[in-house]
Amino acid sequence: MKMFKTTGLATALLCATALSTQACEITIGMVMELTGPAGAYGQAGAKSVEMAFRDLNEAGGVLGCQLVTDTRDSQSQGNVAVDQATQLVNIKQVPVVIGGIISSVSIPILTSVTAAAGVVQVSPASSSPTLTQLSRDGKTDGYFFRTITSDALQGIAAAKYAMDSGLTKLAIVHVNNDFGLNLMREFSATYEKLGGVITSVTPYNESQPNYGAEVTAAMAGEPEALYLISYPVDGATVARAWISQGGPQKFLLNDGMNSTDFITAVGAEYLEGAFGTSSGTTETESTKYFYANYEAMSGGIAPSAPAADRSYDAGAIVGLAVAKAGSTESAAIRDAVRSVVDPAGEVIFAGPEEFKKALALIAEGKAINYQGVIGNVAFDQYGDISGPFRLWQIKGGEVVTNGQMTAEDVAGVKASLQ
Repeated sequence: MKMFKTTGLATALLCATALSTQACEITIGMVMELTGPAGAYGQAGAKSVEMAFRDLNEAGGVLGCQLVTDTRDSQSQGNVAVDQATQLVNIKQVPVVIGGIISSVSIPILTSVTAAAGVVQVSPASSSPTLTQLSRDGKTDGYFFRTITSDALQGIAAAKYAMDSGLTKLAIVHVNNDFGLNLMREFSATYEKLGGVITSVTPYNESQPNYGAEVTAAMAGEPEALYLISYPVDGATVARAWISQGGPQKFLLNDGMNSTDFITAVGAEYLEGAFGTSSGTTETESTKYFYANYEAMSGGIAPSAPAADRSYDAGAIVGLAVAKAGSTESAAIRDAVRSVVDPAGEVIFAGPEEFKKALALIAEGKAINYQGVIGNVAFDQYGDISGPFRLWQIKGGEVVTNGQMTAEDVAGVKASLQ
């Protein structure tokens, strides 16, 4: 399935033979959850990648061409995502697929399409530990990367935050997919070792009109709070059922529930004081640039929207890696990804002026170290990153930061429980 790569290179570099008045384009595939339960994430993520490509194009473009996306909607469904990714890889012959956002989309794309075809895949927000295991088992051939920390770490951070916040006896309701199951398991193992009591664990299937039965089951054992592992649309339906049935209005929420849509749909007054965790950021000049410019570019999406910041970094790293590779050959791009975040390289931030400097350094054969919107991005041998976790709370209908757990803090908690 790799024989198409030379054709893809020739297509992407049409500028070598095209008329001088005709600009060439390098097409990068994008499979995002534009609709369905995770639609809010995918819409934010897609705009972020477009912004990163716009900035690279304003900086002069890559390999003499403009970066463009061929964006497909996964509809938040794995089977749809596989079909769309297959079209991008086999028909459009893209060298890279950015996506998906949620793990239940990214995993089937990886196992059914990109890994087999030898095409780079970069997920901005899929946090399932299964993705690490696939890499560890040698099933990705190094073609998979993600710009979010694994739920193996988020579960630890959430458990410690819950206990520190006085949430010592809770029920868990989680989406019944790879993401939900893994986060539930990682959280539960740490939470119980820390002394917390889990009264019930209730899975739910996505896109149901009502979750009354699941909520009734979750209330067994008289929990004092609910840990809701979900997405904004279904999560709001679950939360409303919980509240209407008299469940305690104390909540712990996962990263994706850091959403104004979720807060609005449930009602801010019912979520006052709810706690949550998200993959955090270490502020850089890239962070400042993104927060100052994203909302206008995205048509009003807040820069704090889940997946927005790390999707910009995914797009920036892909574009810079293509430049570093010197071609649109997937294997060359794969091998270049780590080199554009080289700790020994010259520090580069987000935005057209910084990217212009980065592209000049690459042309000179010099190392660069892109410092992202989420902070330092350093991929390990499995394509994973490590980083801090943001501890947040809903107050007055807004998400406010309470603190942060560093990667070292999380590792310390894990070590203390061995």
